[in-house]
Amino acid sequence: MTAASGTTDVWTLAVIIGLAGISVLTRCFFFILDRPWELPQWAHRALQYAPVAALAGVLAPEIVMQGGHFITTFHDARVYGAAMGALVYFWRHSVLLTIIAGMAVYLPMHLGLGW
Repeated sequence: MTAASGTTDVWTLAVIIGLAGISVLTRCFFFILDRPWELPQWAHRALQYAPVAALAGVLAPEIVMQGGHFITTFHDARVYGAAMGALVYFWRHSVLLTIIAGMAVYLPMHLGLGW
């Protein structure tokens, strides 16, 4: 959009239409096919690990990094909360108990000690 005239140029319109077309095509790809499409067995097996990998990819940097740098001290409540949560999970295999135990360690250290 140009500031002076308030109109949209042709290039911007082409990009918007192209991205909309790509979005519709990729979202409707499985409806367009004339026969059922199935994933190979290795893909089914890999998708079983996707939620765990995504969770680890989100949690691991939050636990071991602060401000974009690795933590250099053990005066960080997140490390102890995560360790307690992991121990409780491997002991009881309960997600709720894992959260409760991890937060029971993290909150007093974070709020009380300022870690």
